[in-house]
Amino acid sequence: MFLGIDIGTSAVKAAVINDTGVLVGEAWAGLKSSRPHPTWSEQDPEDWWAATNAAVLGLPSELRGKVQAVGLAGQMHGATLLDAADRPLRPAILWNDGRSEAECALLESREPRSREITANMAFPGFTAPKLLWVSNHEPEVFAATETVLLPKDYVRLQMTGEKATDPSDASGTLWLDVANRRWSEEMLAACGLDERHMPKLFEGVEVTGQLRPEVAAVWEMRQVPVAAGAGDNAAAAVGAGVVADGDAFLSLGTSGVSFVATDQLRSNADSGLHAFCHALPERWHQMSVMLSAASSLEWAANILCMDVPDLIECATRADANATPIFLPYLTGERTPHADSLARAVFFGMTADTDAPEIARAVLDGVAMGLRDGLEVILAAGSRVESFTVVGGASRSAYLGELIAGALERPLVYREAGAVGPALGAARLAQLACGEGTVQGSCAPPPIINSVEPDPNVAQYFADRLPLFRGLYSALKSSFRN
Repeated sequence: MFLGIDIGTSAVKAAVINDTGVLVGEAWAGLKSSRPHPTWSEQDPEDWWAATNAAVLGLPSELRGKVQAVGLAGQMHGATLLDAADRPLRPAILWNDGRSEAECALLESREPRSREITANMAFPGFTAPKLLWVSNHEPEVFAATETVLLPKDYVRLQMTGEKATDPSDASGTLWLDVANRRWSEEMLAACGLDERHMPKLFEGVEVTGQLRPEVAAVWEMRQVPVAAGAGDNAAAAVGAGVVADGDAFLSLGTSGVSFVATDQLRSNADSGLHAFCHALPERWHQMSVMLSAASSLEWAANILCMDVPDLIECATRADANATPIFLPYLTGERTPHADSLARAVFFGMTADTDAPEIARAVLDGVAMGLRDGLEVILAAGSRVESFTVVGGASRSAYLGELIAGALERPLVYREAGAVGPALGAARLAQLACGEGTVQGSCAPPPIINSVEPDPNVAQYFADRLPLFRGLYSALKSSFRN
């Protein structure tokens, strides 16, 4: 048995697979974020550890006792600042925190080769700008910082006593030389840091330590090895079997992520495309990110006083020809605009616009936002034939039909699609033990359904995309007023 633990934003999930890779148990424990100021997003690192204990102990004891190794996955970019005694100095600043916009420009001015070294544009969500913000606004905290860890690696520290991370998660810090999979002295120096502040780098399938005796006792497990693991999206890719060049998945969670595995580094930083290391050695991936995917649906459902399934059903009754255009930039946008100031917009409403048209407009906006992200991936040199779909919003057949049409590519649904990163972390734990091969352990789960793009839906979006894109271009300067 192999245990995967995913430190998410809304929950910690634990998943156990058997020696043949079949999911045999899962559990979770919820997490809450705090927003003490507009655009801020924080969590207490101790809450991650408490939720990890709750999730693991939520698994049947007979499974825990058979676990041979543990793998970790987690939300990326979170800045966890520790003092000399390894205690958190402040709440962790999360991936969806936008306070460090000014620091992004400062970082790239301090190191003009930033995009060349890291293969990415500086975004407020990344870790390095957060540390510059702390340096500028909380200098006493910055001065006391001895170690900076990512969320899953703080949990690892509690589990093993070791400070370690992996290249996939480290790619999202802006401190990694992504091509060479090592810390960049130049990028660290631009933030007033050096390698002494960083955890040791291990590939995702390498062992970073063992469970501490006291943790193993509480979890009723042996002192098993703990694999380096991966950032959440790279781990989800491993779980979905997206590991070979051109393999791709689409994650429909709070954000919308299009992920493509590559056999070499292919960047397109100026368009907001992420180019990161994959969880497996000598592999990389591209990732386009729209910030408000399922969250756009949740927002619209809330203002229409319904839940998300009802919103989607409502959209099926819309007059498509009378549906407004919706720009889904509720919290800015990453790919392709790299614009934290972008805002959501409805365009083309009339006195006859009703709830079904509003609902359909929001679904259309998400689908077209995903298409914009795909175009950036294709422009960077990748070929994508189909997408495996993961994430909670993947369950809607109607939404799948719209997205398949907008992307003009089939969507493939697989078993355990909602488990995601925890399943991938368990697979990495299995490989870290020397059990199985990448081809065998990381094979795609069985297909349970697929959606082919409908030519009529594809034409519908082809007709609407020029206006969708033109509206952003026309309004871009207005977002700054």
